[in-house]
Amino acid sequence: MARESSAGNRDDGSVADDAERQRLEADSHRQKNWKRFGPYLAERQWGTVREDYSGTGECWTYFPHDHARSRAYRWGEDGLLGICDRQGRLCFALALWNGADPILKERLFGLTGPEGNHGEDVKEHYFYLDSTPTHSYMKALYKYPQRAFPYAWLVEENRRRGKHEPEFELGDTGVFDDHRYFDVVAEYAKASPDDILIRITVANRGPQGAPLALLPTLWFRNLWSWGRQGEGYCPRPVMAAEGDDEIDVQHPLLGHYRLAVDQSGAARGELIFTENETNTERLFGAPNASPYVKDAFDAHVVGGDAAAVNPARRGTKAAALFRLTVAAGGTATVRLRLTARSEVSADARADGRADGRPFADFDALFARRIAEADAFYRSKTAPLLPDEASAVRQGYAGLLWSKQFYHYDVRAWLQGDPAHPTPEPARLAGRNGEWTHLYNRDVLSMPDKWEYPWYAAWDLAFHMVPFARIDPHFAKEQLLLLTREWYMHPNGQLPAYEFAFGDVNPPVHAWAAWRVYKIAVDEHGHRDRTFLARVFQKLLLNFTWWVNRKDAEGKNLFSGGFLGLDNIGVFDRSRPLPTGGHLEQADGTAWMAFYCATMLSIALELARHDPSYEDMASKFFEHFIHITDAMNALGGNGLWDPEDGFYYDQLHVDEREFPLRVRSLVGLLPLIAVEILESETVDALPAFKRRLQWFLQNRPDLAERVSQKTDDHGHGHMLLAIPSRDRLVRALGFMLDENEFLSP
Repeated sequence: MARESSAGNRDDGSVADDAERQRLEADSHRQKNWKRFGPYLAERQWGTVREDYSGTGECWTYFPHDHARSRAYRWGEDGLLGICDRQGRLCFALALWNGADPILKERLFGLTGPEGNHGEDVKEHYFYLDSTPTHSYMKALYKYPQRAFPYAWLVEENRRRGKHEPEFELGDTGVFDDHRYFDVVAEYAKASPDDILIRITVANRGPQGAPLALLPTLWFRNLWSWGRQGEGYCPRPVMAAEGDDEIDVQHPLLGHYRLAVDQSGAARGELIFTENETNTERLFGAPNASPYVKDAFDAHVVGGDAAAVNPARRGTKAAALFRLTVAAGGTATVRLRLTARSEVSADARADGRADGRPFADFDALFARRIAEADAFYRSKTAPLLPDEASAVRQGYAGLLWSKQFYHYDVRAWLQGDPAHPTPEPARLAGRNGEWTHLYNRDVLSMPDKWEYPWYAAWDLAFHMVPFARIDPHFAKEQLLLLTREWYMHPNGQLPAYEFAFGDVNPPVHAWAAWRVYKIAVDEHGHRDRTFLARVFQKLLLNFTWWVNRKDAEGKNLFSGGFLGLDNIGVFDRSRPLPTGGHLEQADGTAWMAFYCATMLSIALELARHDPSYEDMASKFFEHFIHITDAMNALGGNGLWDPEDGFYYDQLHVDEREFPLRVRSLVGLLPLIAVEILESETVDALPAFKRRLQWFLQNRPDLAERVSQKTDDHGHGHMLLAIPSRDRLVRALGFMLDENEFLSP
């Protein structure tokens, strides 16, 4: 990935290697809000569940891409390579027009679920290149064709193709042929938490000069049109031009800012303004409340309608319109600076310069932040070869850029807003109707900000393991957040994802918390036991929900739906069975054994300093053994098929049992539930040791599920696992067979 090598390669002592670490410390202790602004802007708000007020739950058709440029969003915003504050009130992103497209490029385009021959799919070329954990430096790339963007062709061709044909991608259309495209790079550097430098570089990769309209755009999320008051809502804020190079920004909740535009280059930007309000005339044939609406910049730039923008140069959405002609192989750079007014005044007092010189230290500060980012990642990737370190660093950039502001108040969403028509009553009994306690208004780690611009509980849990290596405070915050009472259901279930919060995901939250606890060691070698205890106590509620809701007959055999890896079942196990009856899942039961083993490990760790946790360790040890026994022996062989030598789901219908003899990852997941108890750990916990010995002595039928060994030095350990040695060998025979799971 490209980087400012002249600054990044400096290691002469002038750059503090721990500058980013110090920012992380200050932010985590709430001394400075370094994470107030970040890449929290979604890449797709249209077509999401939150914006769907239909009675049928057809979110893709209720708010399609064609509406996005003209219709004010209710719960979030989206943009191209953009940023916003951590509550999504003030947003900045890029808009582009190549002179050939039918619309202004303000957001990413892709196919909806019904349009794509392989489901929803973004049809853009964009890349996250770099970011520090506090977003003190960020860099991303968008590849913009110079030919007309093939919106209709992408939809039509993918709709024509069947599921057995490959997807029709943007590159297949030929729009990038002859390198006729722009590389548009957006970079951000923070001078302070409320002082953000923005550098946009456009490179023409084609053989000829080409025109480009570039609109760095600043706007307020619409919090005033819904007829609601209280937390998060406010009167209409305002932006207004001050001269030709500055936009004054005043928001009742966020405060007073300015956006300075560098007009010293060859091209000058025209400041244009409108309102972030729905164009009801275009969409619904109803008169607009104001002549200046959300899609005014599209009408002005693409449609040539000068009257579309506000001549008074004020509104709730503003842009600096640069009309560039970039030579073949050439570049053009635009510089801006978004700064709190208090910061502007402080800077002016500190160095004596006038407020009108916001770009005097611009390039030097960018170079410093890049060098600090290089130093931070050198410390995180020190053992790796340069190419490996670069790949890891860009992987972290992907994680960091995929943080998103996510707002969803289910009760308000179901009821509708006072200033808008009442939604259809069917909604109350439809999607997420049982999650009216849920109130999300946070920055969260997303699986993807286009295809999945909503959090998924088990994806987030996995993300936090690598996050713990670069930002342990964020990792712990996120894991705790999903267990808080405004996320977790009163019955103990964790929210799955916005399409159906009540769906069931694999219970990996405990494992992620345990891994984060072990990774996140401070400079004194200490781990955060308070975090571990907090998450353990809330996970007790979640574990109980699993036992009460997903063990249909109380036999320690579990089901729950979407419990393997994506799409590994032969049918949708989240829905009622067409045969009636119920399913006992090999993977669902394995996940619960895995959950038990992890909770056992956490309880043993907490018990080292608090004996009250020894009882919980005993509980999870015994529960693990009961699940293992049910999986291997209930009714004879449990879910194990002695003839095939594999674990299978089992269908129960009319008091009859039918193994589903399909070898998939369902039958391999029992191999993941493994835990080792060392004799030193057991000996240090006398109450746990007494209960353990009693159990093994008085339940010999279950004691055989524990493998015990002692080495020549008297050190002993117990191996807890689902399969016996013989069954493990047989299952591995399939896993390592090139005609089964293992490819050649």
